[in-house]
Amino acid sequence: MTHASIGPVANLPITNADVSPDGFLRSAILAGGSLPGPVITGQKGDTFKINVTSYLTDDSMLTGTTVHWHGLFQNHRNQMDGAAYVTQCPIAPGNSFTYHFRTENQTGTYWYHSHYGVQYCDGLRGPLIIYDPDDPYLDSYDVDNESTIITLMDWYHLPSPQVQRQVIPDSVLINGVGRYDGGPETPYAVINVQPNTRYRFRLLNMACKPNYIFAIDGHNLTVIEVDGQYVEPYTVDSIQIYASQRYSFILEATQPIDNYWVHADPNTGNNATAILRYLGAPEQDPRNRTTPDQNPLNETQLHPLMEVDPSTRLLQPEADVSLNLVLGKNMTNYNFLINNVQYTSPSIPVLLQILSGAVSPSELQPAGSVYTLPKNKVIEISIPPDDAPGRPHPFHLHGHKFAVIRSAGSSAYNYINPVLRDTVNTGLPGDNVTIRFLTDNQGPWMLHCHIDWHLYTGMAVVFVEDIPGLRANQSLTSPSKVLCPYKGPPQDFPLPPVNATSSTAS
Repeated sequence: MTHASIGPVANLPITNADVSPDGFLRSAILAGGSLPGPVITGQKGDTFKINVTSYLTDDSMLTGTTVHWHGLFQNHRNQMDGAAYVTQCPIAPGNSFTYHFRTENQTGTYWYHSHYGVQYCDGLRGPLIIYDPDDPYLDSYDVDNESTIITLMDWYHLPSPQVQRQVIPDSVLINGVGRYDGGPETPYAVINVQPNTRYRFRLLNMACKPNYIFAIDGHNLTVIEVDGQYVEPYTVDSIQIYASQRYSFILEATQPIDNYWVHADPNTGNNATAILRYLGAPEQDPRNRTTPDQNPLNETQLHPLMEVDPSTRLLQPEADVSLNLVLGKNMTNYNFLINNVQYTSPSIPVLLQILSGAVSPSELQPAGSVYTLPKNKVIEISIPPDDAPGRPHPFHLHGHKFAVIRSAGSSAYNYINPVLRDTVNTGLPGDNVTIRFLTDNQGPWMLHCHIDWHLYTGMAVVFVEDIPGLRANQSLTSPSKVLCPYKGPPQDFPLPPVNATSSTAS
């Protein structure tokens, strides 16, 4: 199964269509007419121009839209980040907006998705790959193209505004297809390989909720990239991948010619499988089913391929600013809190509030959720999850990579060679995951749980960096100005309904 690709200059129409990726027909929101959306590709240093047009009409779901380019830093292009009511107003139905940005030196495995409400749960998501002609691992694999992309997604049979907080996904989609309990036997996704060939597979968790334990029977996976960052080769037999994370791994197709199960076991819902098929194997299901987990990936064993630049001071003994973000939950309305504040989208995007000059930094909305940070400083964030049910919460920082100083499941602090990434699992009670980043990117940037239902119900903050520099260097383009105020029909969907068990999980 090969994904279609477009880019780096392309049109991306956002449309409604009926789809049945697991055999159940429902209306969805599609990017480029497919689920998942087309692969957007480019080369290192490319400038992307993606013209997004909303043709949405199904008002059981959001009809405005945005697109966030997950993992891309958007240096000096904060207004292209695509986060609704942080960097822009949504694109109204019948309107277009061109996301125009440079990727500079970034390469690797990324993805794009709606960042408006929980809209991407209705389908608007797809891979974004930036190829590197100077890839240090080029001699270690033979094939790296659209056929080696593996996407994992959760799928729901109800429109996202009707999904309850405690819902278990109806199915797991591997490369866009899956099965649900009681449903038809939809054909499995098939990943084709040739014997004695080395493949760079790019694994993306594009889910709204679950993490998955991913494995391929009979094969080792040598991890070489994490969230767009090269790492020292690390051979495992399973990868637990949290919502919005990405891994590249090298697989050597040196096993006997046959069919092998590909596993994606979610932490909520039913396990899913696909087929790894060697050229010459019969077109049939694999005969043996195993669940290898003797050598699972451990985040503390991931290390950057290149030494972290000492000039960044990222790993200096003491951070310049230390913040403790306590995750919590309001046990009256069951919405999420960070430092006792529920994030709610402001009516005017944070970026516009800043550039207007009409408010002081302390008055930026939403009150209590905006943190102003000094420029070019080392920021250390600790995220204790003890008081926030629905764990583990994967946290993503826009506009940056960060060093994972302390990982979930570990009490050790690594100031020597911590993995760099943009999304981290914050773990279980007793954990105190700690990350560090450098405030070298002007603008407002979200830090939030990437379980989309948790973001929607309050688990987010906005970091604002270098307000004077932002005002001096990043005026709004005319197309960005036109987006606000939002010109689409009003849609005031309530937060997801609460059911009886919402007090203990989500």
